[in-house]
This record gives sequence, structure tokens and C-alpha cells, in this order.
Amino acid sequence: MKPLKSLFCLAILALCFAAQAQKVTITVSSFPDLDRGVKAAIPGFKKLYPDVEVKLSSMAYPDHHTAMTTALATGANLPDVMGIDMGFIGKFAESGGLEDLAKAPYNAATQVSKISKFAVPAATSSKGALAALPVDIGPGALFYRTDLLKKAGVSEAEMTQSWEGFIAAGKKVKASTGAYMLANATDIKDIYIRAGLKDGEGIYFDSKGKSLVASERFERAFDLTRQARQAGIDAKVNAWTTEWSEGFRRDKIAAQMMGAWLSGHLKNWIVPDTAGKWRSAQLPAGAFAAYGGSFYAVPAKAANKQAAWAFVQYLTLNKDQQLTAFRNMDAFPSLIEAQNDAFIDQPIEFLAGQKARQLWKAAADRIPAVAVDRYDPVAAEIVGAELDKVLEQGKDIKLALADAKSGIERRVRRK
Repeated sequence: MKPLKSLFCLAILALCFAAQAQKVTITVSSFPDLDRGVKAAIPGFKKLYPDVEVKLSSMAYPDHHTAMTTALATGANLPDVMGIDMGFIGKFAESGGLEDLAKAPYNAATQVSKISKFAVPAATSSKGALAALPVDIGPGALFYRTDLLKKAGVSEAEMTQSWEGFIAAGKKVKASTGAYMLANATDIKDIYIRAGLKDGEGIYFDSKGKSLVASERFERAFDLTRQARQAGIDAKVNAWTTEWSEGFRRDKIAAQMMGAWLSGHLKNWIVPDTAGKWRSAQLPAGAFAAYGGSFYAVPAKAANKQAAWAFVQYLTLNKDQQLTAFRNMDAFPSLIEAQNDAFIDQPIEFLAGQKARQLWKAAADRIPAVAVDRYDPVAAEIVGAELDKVLEQGKDIKLALADAKSGIERRVRRK
């Protein structure tokens, strides 16, 4: 009955728009590759809402979020629908410039049970406002080159059983092939500090806003990262740089821990000629962590909120559209109904026929619903700077984390 009820509500909305007897144009601001989902959604949305025109504005990832930050601060040049990456959602949710979708007339609180549980808290402000709905999620996965590991005599089990095993495997790969095990050792830290948390726990802060960085969890993350760097198994390059993509193209990086959507990037533009040489596995040591995700929001000062909300629902709560984005963009759906579709069981040609989506779905089911704090980006910046000092200058880990805690407390002033 619930799907029928949803369709009935959509039909009523469509009739309301038709009754207006006038065209409505909504502007959607997004960024690559998320904008491809918008383009794919427009034809189907037009069938439901023939009187609503959708105008897409897309800018490069950093430019888009800079522009949206300015728009929210000034109230000028705001779109009707705003795409937001996971890295910015906490900041934007706390801005007060987005509609609370949990409240009337949106009432999205009744819909969140249909979405992966870990994605919703990320878009929820400290005051409980639901600032956006997730359109895709990033279950953490390990992608690796089967040919390079085979040459080194390393098995998947050997690589994933423990973090120490991962580092030891990296040494074998480097010695046998000359390839680095991973692009940057800091990837280990990023995964480790998120893994093992329980629902409601924060990464950098507890429920009272107290810093958590001077803890055993962060010490272990720093130590493993240092071990990987000292072992010489990382290329010391950052993701999305030219050096990073060239490392894959020249067979110099054997593995990468990232969101499940990396499979699509590898296939479509990074290394399309390596089809059949890649495979996906769960993260080492039984870790389950989210790695990215995307959201859509309605600005509080949007000109066409009713039509904007209809489009957000179509992007995030429509199974067919979620599957279209999944098939075309490898954007793992946030909608549980779409995750349970038979498409999950289909083999992936680029991954040598592996049914990797089943692994990603299993990971998504295990990822905790971590609490997001508005000062997480500040803490992440400070922690990252201290980790660099450990790796580059040999700074003591306990001292680095103590300094990180002090730095966070100086920067964060809660009211």
C-alpha cells in the first residue's frame, strides 16, 4: 500500500501543477558527475510534471560549493534545488539557509525509513532540522589490481584480514612490481577513525561537543598510517590530482580505498583500458565506513519551493530514477528499495564479472549512523595538519593529538 500511496501523492501534486495553467521553471545547481543524474531525471520528471521546466546549472566541484556558500550567506543567486556533497553537508545544514524538510509541507520525516540509516544524520543539523535528502551514498570499498597482486603472490584474504596484513601485502607488491599499495597512507586514517563507531557516536566530537581526538582510536589510526608511510607502500599523492590518476594509468598504484562509486570513475575516465584487471573487496580488518555521498536541498529563499520539492523527491525517493542513476553513473542508491533490486546481482564487466554490488550493499547495511557535528570540518583540518607533522617531521603521536585537541578547542567556540 505504501508505494501506491506515494504514487497517489505524486499524482495529486501533478494535478496541482496542471491546475496552475502556467509554466514553472526551477533552477537546479549541481556539479559533475552528480549533474548527470539531473540530466537523466528530467525526461521522466517532465512526464509527471509537464508544466515544470528544469534548468540545470553546473560548475566544477569546488566552484559550485563556493558559490552555494556565498548564495546562502547573502540570500542572492539561490537556486530552487541545491546539490551538496558529503564534505559540505554539515556546514550547509547548520547555515539556517535551507528548508527543514522534516516539517510541513514537506514531511520528509515520514520517508527517511526508506533511506540507508547512516545517510540521514549527515544532513541533520544540531537543532534536528533535516536540511537535505541523500540521493546517493558511498559504501567504503577496497579496489585492487588483480594482476599486480598475483605477480606479488598476494591474495585478497592476506590483504584484507588485518591492517598489519594490508601493510605487509603492500611491501610484497612494492618489492615485486614496483607499484605502491595505495596512493596516500592517510587513507588508512580516514577509514580507521570512522570504523567501529556505534549509531549516534561522532567522529571528532561526542554528544556534548567535547573533542574525541586525543583518544586510543586516533592514536591507532595515526600509528597505522605512520607504519604504512615508513614501509614505503604509498605514493604520497592526493586523490583527484593529476599525479593520482597518472599513478593508476602507469600501473604504479595497486589499490585504492574509496566509495563504491570509484568503480565508475575507473571505468569511464581514469583507466578504461584496464577492464578486467580490477576487483572490489570489503575494507581491511572488517571495517565498514561511509566514503562520500550526495544530497539535494531546497533553499529557504527558493522561488519555487513546491516544484523544487517535487524534483527532490523524484531524485531521491523514486526507485526507477535511483536505478537509472545507478546504471548510468554507478551512483550507489540511497533508497533501500533500489538497493534491493535485482540489478544488484548483475556482474560488472569492468570488475571481471564480479557481482561487486552485493558487497557494497552488505557494507551499506553495516555502516553506522554516525552523528555529524558542524565543526567536523574544522577538526578534520587540524587533525590532518598534525598527522602531516607525524609523517613528515617525526612528531610524537600522543603530542600531535594533544596539540590537535588544543587547536580544536581554540578554534571551536560553542554558544
